Amino acid sequence: MKQYRYSYLLGASLLMAACQPGQPKEAQDMVHLITLAPGHFHAALVQKTATPGIDSIVHVYAPQGPELEAHLNLIKQYNERPTDPTHWKEEVYTGADWLEKLKSERKGSVVVLAGNNHDKTRYIDAAVQAGMHVLADKPMAITEADFTSLRKSFADAGAAKVLLYDIMTERSEITNILQKELLRDATVFGEMQPGTPEKPAIEIESIHHFYKMVSGKPLRRPTWFFDPSQQGDALVDVNTHLVDLTHWMLFDTTALDYTKDIQLNKAVKWKTPLTLAQFSTITGAEAFPDFLQAYVKDSVAGIAANGTVDYTVKGFHVRLSALWNFEAPAGGGDTHFAIARGSRSNIVIRQGAEESWKPELFVEPIAADTAFAATLEAAVKRLATKYPGISVEARGKQFHIAIPQELKTGHEAHFAEVLQRYLGFLKAGAVPAWEVKNMIAKYYVTTAGQAMAKEITK
Repeated sequence: MKQYRYSYLLGASLLMAACQPGQPKEAQDMVHLITLAPGHFHAALVQKTATPGIDSIVHVYAPQGPELEAHLNLIKQYNERPTDPTHWKEEVYTGADWLEKLKSERKGSVVVLAGNNHDKTRYIDAAVQAGMHVLADKPMAITEADFTSLRKSFADAGAAKVLLYDIMTERSEITNILQKELLRDATVFGEMQPGTPEKPAIEIESIHHFYKMVSGKPLRRPTWFFDPSQQGDALVDVNTHLVDLTHWMLFDTTALDYTKDIQLNKAVKWKTPLTLAQFSTITGAEAFPDFLQAYVKDSVAGIAANGTVDYTVKGFHVRLSALWNFEAPAGGGDTHFAIARGSRSNIVIRQGAEESWKPELFVEPIAADTAFAATLEAAVKRLATKYPGISVEARGKQFHIAIPQELKTGHEAHFAEVLQRYLGFLKAGAVPAWEVKNMIAKYYVTTAGQAMAKEITK
């Protein structure tokens, strides 16, 4: 049913490859995870489901505090749920020398990073220098200085045969997968149009919300999440996913050279107002912390949470926008709009009120053509051999691609799928060269875009 997903079964060769030299022989039959300084719920989502080949003992190195407690509570929730409980055993070290202890003890082969982004490149470097693989939540870099550090880490990782990779969950979302499939079908999409600054070839807008539910409970965010110097703003945070999707859809496994293939044209950013009451609801804090006082006026904090970047990549115009509101409309959630413009049709994802706040895929023919419906029907039938159950239905002048529920695995499940992708790289002994080049290109777009962005008022 899910032939296109990464297999959940790992061969013995994967398990041997994942282990670090010098481990006892009896430990070389499992992949051992280390969680480093968890400060974001994505660190726990990597462990939401048990994965064959991953040892149930996970070593955690972190300072004591509410962020570590929140992480361990999520793991406890997964262990104690009535359906498909996990069986993780968290071995936690919180001494003042926790980072040095990580490097000296080397009790695992894969370091999972999801937390305060201010320190992320430093932690990546520490793990790589210690000879450990890294699976990092986005973003891996939030400033141009971070980008320079990250490029060095990729070079060092390559020399040491250490795998460095970021968690790109949006490639596992079925509407994104099918959008990519259809734009690569010339009978339906035609040729990708180069676009213009006013009408780009690829245009994506992603709207998120500070107050949300995760694993069935209200999410408590750390106060630093709202500080652009610690979390980063939208141009370097959520925008990481949007750049990744764009390059993945346009170029698949073609490597990009950021020094030659990408031209940044324009970037703007603006703030989302949060009252103290809203801030307290999200964080539990009774007051704005000192590091946010510069953004506070009349008991309202202006959070650097929204941005748009316009750029060209290999001649294609792209516009990407990431936005944050306090909370979603009643019954709603995060939303996503994405359009790819072709010579025969546009392939569009919408996720608004008309779609009941769920992502839906549409095909919009450029010109009225009675043969187009049959052409699209044939293309969808071909895809249905790979994605069983999909179908097409006319809706006025456009067509809706109906996707069965069993293919809609959901955001939280996508973390297990990224883990499978990463374990496949461990089995192969390397992250594909095109992935490495395109991660570097991606973080160039986000960090250079953030550096050039002009602040506006909306």
